[in-house]
Amino acid sequence: MFIIAGLGNPDRQYEGTRHNAGFEVIDRIAEKYNIEVNMKKHRALIGKGILEGQKVILAKPQTYMNLSGESILSLTDYYKIDPERELLVIYDDVSLDVGQLRIRAKGSAGGHNGIKNIIAHLGTQVFPRIKVGVGEKPKGYDLADYVLGHFSRAEREQMDEGYDRAVRAVELIMSGRIDEAMNEYNRKKKEEQRES
Repeated sequence: MFIIAGLGNPDRQYEGTRHNAGFEVIDRIAEKYNIEVNMKKHRALIGKGILEGQKVILAKPQTYMNLSGESILSLTDYYKIDPERELLVIYDDVSLDVGQLRIRAKGSAGGHNGIKNIIAHLGTQVFPRIKVGVGEKPKGYDLADYVLGHFSRAEREQMDEGYDRAVRAVELIMSGRIDEAMNEYNRKKKEEQRES
């Protein structure tokens, strides 16, 4: 069994913000695979289903971003999940271009408070993750204000493509092909454009 957790903030005011990219990807997976993510358990909204032959739990922690680890730890403990092999975390990244993906099997928090909290609670930074680029913070902007802000219409279109790519990356990872997912999606868009 796999837990696929998308990070974000609950409450309507945060819908569609940069920080909620993880929630958006979970919503896309849920829609595609007919999984209802509406059970309130482990301080998260969860839904159970099958994805690429794998039993999965889709989770949207409801603890607010900076306490995501509380919910993730509760889920991994209850379902006896090995985070190194059976947890996938999806979240926003301000160091990547809008809609760009970066897939890693492990790594540091890189300044992301949600990931920092998960690492602190799990006691390991070895767990697969998909970072979804939300664009770099403009000079002079407060980081918190930036990540809690909304996308422009043009950015929204790029994010829609990014979310769809993230769903495909999740499918590859669920079928045991994380290396293939990394090869496919970790390239910069500019490289892709040069090749086409």
